[in-house]
Amino acid sequence: MRRFAIGLIVAAFLSALATGSQAGEKKHILGVFYEGCENVCEGFKAAIAESGFDADILVFDVKQDKSRLPEAVKQAREMKADLVVVYGTSGTLGIVGTLDDIGDPRFLNDIPVVFTVVANPFDTRIAEGFERSGRPNVAGTFNRVPESVNIEVIRQYDPEFNKLGLLYNSNEKNSAIKVQELSELAPKLGVELVALEIDPGNSETPDPALIPVHLAELRKKGVKWLYVGSSSFLRSNGALFTKSAVENGIAVVSPYEELVREHQALLSIAARLEDVGRLAAEQALKILRDGAKPGDLPIVRATDFAYVVNMEVARKLGRFPPFAFLQVAEVVNK
Repeated sequence: MRRFAIGLIVAAFLSALATGSQAGEKKHILGVFYEGCENVCEGFKAAIAESGFDADILVFDVKQDKSRLPEAVKQAREMKADLVVVYGTSGTLGIVGTLDDIGDPRFLNDIPVVFTVVANPFDTRIAEGFERSGRPNVAGTFNRVPESVNIEVIRQYDPEFNKLGLLYNSNEKNSAIKVQELSELAPKLGVELVALEIDPGNSETPDPALIPVHLAELRKKGVKWLYVGSSSFLRSNGALFTKSAVENGIAVVSPYEELVREHQALLSIAARLEDVGRLAAEQALKILRDGAKPGDLPIVRATDFAYVVNMEVARKLGRFPPFAFLQVAEVVNK
């Protein structure tokens, strides 16, 4: 009887040891980022490190070239990644496709994927809704402020605001969807939308030289406020884009905070990108550490948004923020 009891104890100990060893195995994460390891990537890496979870993170830099995404899919399979975190709408579509592509061998269907910085995962059919993505291996984050809030914030800043400019790029799916969304929303809020396609007929990357041309055209149409919408192209050409806007007397409102801090956009209302990366890390940890199934997780939303105003640009445009606005906004370039 005693030997039997000791045998049970030893068996239980060995079982616990084996389980602990398996749980403690290092996990391998592939991060697919559009412009190298920027703020979202850094936030993701920091949160994983701070959690104490044993994982290495290999960064695949798309280098703003969507044609490299099949290579990222291949790398995830070859390295037997335990999870892939992917940045942006184009990146996510290249890694997991749409809901119609479930089971398509061109995309990842058996490796957990967490998407982040996707402006509209629902209209792009990346995910079904906030409750769940609609596919077993995909989870994600949502970080955008509702467009109605952006319009109302501009109106608080400038009570005479009634016309919103937008440049869009039809070869970026999210950019094309954004112009449709704003075309329906703006009139309901008493705002005229003036939208210009950057490089019509060009299925490749638009010509940056067209940016100043279109901004001059928007000025002639009476546009004084321009919203970036969702555009990796405008973001990557932020210096030229925002400089040309200021030269034409146009204030840029951006969901990308760095266009205000580093370039000449006037205003941003956005979640901090590092915080967005940390949200993606929370999803990854639920999957890898806690054993959650990606498809059972809700799309986690950012809840903290920062208002940032570039005062140097405000002086150039002669458009200073009202006092009440300064009570909640962070001011840069005083």
